[in-house]
Amino acid sequence: MFSTIRNAWAIPDLRKKLLYTIGLLIVFRLGSYIPVPGFDYNLLGSWVGEGTLLSLLDTMSGGALNNATIFAMGIAPYINASIIMQLLTVAVPAFERMQREGEEGRKKLAQYQRYGTVLLAIVQAFGLYTLLSRPGFAGDVSLVANPGWQSMLIIVISLTAGTAFLMWLGEQITEKGIGNGISLIIFAGIVSQVPNMFMGTVHNLRDGNLSYPLLIGILAVGLAVIGLIVMMNEAERRIPVQYAKRVVGRKMYGGQSTHIPIKVASAGVIPIIFAMSIIMFPATIAAMFGVPIDGTGTGFWPMVLSWLTPQHWAYAVLVFLLIIFFTYFYTAIQFNPVEMSNNMKKNGGFIPGIRPGRPTAEYIQRVLGKITMAGAIFIAFIAVFPIVMGLGFIDGMGAFAIGGAGLLIVVGVALETVRQLESQMLMRHYKGFLE
Repeated sequence: MFSTIRNAWAIPDLRKKLLYTIGLLIVFRLGSYIPVPGFDYNLLGSWVGEGTLLSLLDTMSGGALNNATIFAMGIAPYINASIIMQLLTVAVPAFERMQREGEEGRKKLAQYQRYGTVLLAIVQAFGLYTLLSRPGFAGDVSLVANPGWQSMLIIVISLTAGTAFLMWLGEQITEKGIGNGISLIIFAGIVSQVPNMFMGTVHNLRDGNLSYPLLIGILAVGLAVIGLIVMMNEAERRIPVQYAKRVVGRKMYGGQSTHIPIKVASAGVIPIIFAMSIIMFPATIAAMFGVPIDGTGTGFWPMVLSWLTPQHWAYAVLVFLLIIFFTYFYTAIQFNPVEMSNNMKKNGGFIPGIRPGRPTAEYIQRVLGKITMAGAIFIAFIAVFPIVMGLGFIDGMGAFAIGGAGLLIVVGVALETVRQLESQMLMRHYKGFLE
């Protein structure tokens, strides 16, 4: 990875893209320290505790919620809008036709997604204001300095503008930089929490909640998990394809053998990001109706929301199931076995031992289902393992409560960015990274 980055840095065009990407990520981190007028960030920081829904939102935003800044909501509204748009693309024929129209259709869908992001950001910002301005949430005080419609308007506009700006930053990185901008913003937010995680570990060691042998064991397991993640991200099933010989004019085409590569973790980190965003969304709606989301309330809905925190076993089960669902969902969007079979048939290709047409599509679907299941279970297990361990099986795991999902995102985004760098160098006929 470091060799690839070094070789890419030597190419002026790629160096500009890297500097552009790094510059926008620095802008993101600087914006994470610009406070929203009206929030009492000193009180808010004490209420964004470990293992709560607010702590999840804080992690996804890179600590911006804890500091009560304009990026407090992070990029979650954009991700939720993306989920809704992809579901509509599958369910609504008009959106499906737009997707098939090519570049123009995709531009229209992207524009609708931006509108959806702003709308969801307004809803989430209003929900966050409603939650934090309610005196019962933080004892007898309000986390909003002067509750009222003026403060509400300022806070909602500031938070919505912050999310819209993050969406623009992500799109600019994707278009003019290196890698997927939204994923890199989440990557930068998680990495920025490493110092806090380190300090939490130090405090656990000092207080006797975590022993040194256990810490060494956790680090060793972490390194092994990183190796497994890299291996699973690179693993693929290759379906052999043979092309029949055909004569066109005086030239003969075909006759060669190739393969269809199907990655075990073809969905990448998207299922994890989607799952975390979906889990946080109910808290927004609950906050708008004054339902406590910190697990201290009484009644049916506060009890349900308490299940959506890393301190409850239902949270681990839900994360596991959501990751599996979104892995299958995203893979189904990426791969169309019927279309692949038809394209092979038109070009004289076939899978040895499988008849062209429908049998080929069914075979590809079976292979894809098995591979996707293996990748989904692996990703879901890595994501929930630290959560399960933090439920009381191992003392002192609180600092690592969301480490599995974060580790998967960090490693997955890093690998994907390196792959894009390599493809960019290959496009420029640069062979140094192959040596």
